[in-house]
Amino acid sequence: MTQLLKQVRVLDPETGTDAIADVLLVAGHIEAIAPHLDHPTAQIQAGTGKILGPGLVDLHSYSSEPGHEDRETLADLTAAAQAGGFTRLTLFPDTLPPLDHAPALIAQQHRCQNLPVRCQWWGAMTLGLKGEQMTELAELAPHVVGFSDGGAMPKLGMLRRILEYGQPLGKSVAIMPVFGDLQGKGVIRDGDDAVELGLPGDPSYSESAAVAAVLELVAHFRTPVHLLRIATARSVELIANAQAQGLPITASTTWLHLLLDTGAIASYDPNLHLQAPLGNHGDCLALRDGVKAGVLGAIAIDHTPLTYEEKTVSFAESPPGTLGLPLALPLLWEGLVAPGIWTALELWQALSTGPARCLGQDPPRCQPGATAELTLFDPAASWEVTGESLRSPSRNTPWLGQTITGRVIPFWGKS
Repeated sequence: MTQLLKQVRVLDPETGTDAIADVLLVAGHIEAIAPHLDHPTAQIQAGTGKILGPGLVDLHSYSSEPGHEDRETLADLTAAAQAGGFTRLTLFPDTLPPLDHAPALIAQQHRCQNLPVRCQWWGAMTLGLKGEQMTELAELAPHVVGFSDGGAMPKLGMLRRILEYGQPLGKSVAIMPVFGDLQGKGVIRDGDDAVELGLPGDPSYSESAAVAAVLELVAHFRTPVHLLRIATARSVELIANAQAQGLPITASTTWLHLLLDTGAIASYDPNLHLQAPLGNHGDCLALRDGVKAGVLGAIAIDHTPLTYEEKTVSFAESPPGTLGLPLALPLLWEGLVAPGIWTALELWQALSTGPARCLGQDPPRCQPGATAELTLFDPAASWEVTGESLRSPSRNTPWLGQTITGRVIPFWGKS
């Protein structure tokens, strides 16, 4: 099929392109980008007011299949990803059973062969994700982007072994840095809001102390490490210093940590119980600056489907997690780009090019000659957040029932 998008705003973080142009797509590739193009047989689509950029790449989310198909199937998951403009999903190994050996990973890959979004996986670091016995990292390596136990950080002795054995494999080790004994039962970042709301607080040093310990291990073993769900200002500072010293460290935060802080929890909405908890206002500002500066190289979606019954409990008793794939781009655009806090290129860099680079992959590109792995977005289109528009049986989002602005537009049969 040949398609011509007319007068669309083209974004490409790799070249710094932000310009109005015509884009000719032929047989799944970008044939040409120019101020004005014509083609005698092309299917023409108006692009005025719309954004065309490289496909979005999710750094980490959860698959509920196998094991929890009542939350979401793989077909649901990839439909939600398409609705949000994502062309690549990177999934944690937290399935039932977990992806802690090669046959399980191969079976999961077969489940996704005919799905519309490219799926890839983090392989488990420890058997059963229990932090007690290391997996066969070399056996898993050909099938994964790297190694992670998702939300669980192994004890430092185990982590030392993982970094030592993983060093020659050339794969990143992804860790959520938190010391559980310092975190305790905290469900909100310690501070004035935690006191006022009467919720158990999680001190910022439960994260930053863990970051410091991980950085010491990386300084010794030089194994590439990606730090997940960074949520505090002090952690951003520590990571920036480590990167300045040349340590092989990348890091990311999640989309909601850039938009909301502890003040939002005044609603006691269990859908705002996250892992890691939302930060105080100063943390939120530091995370935004960290992404702009490239210290935090990516925004992760951390899409976590949960059932109505699981989330319809008190804030502190609810399992952490929220939906995000269909919502992240429009809400980040509305919250950060529309008011001029970030540029469009800065947002696209953090949602597309940055995550791919953190995974050690070539990013999608919006350039002539590149594969048409693209996202078309209308920042002015409004839509209501419903079960149908979320494309998921799960409904765990604080935006359910609300109307939001900004929507991914189907083109070439894709959405």
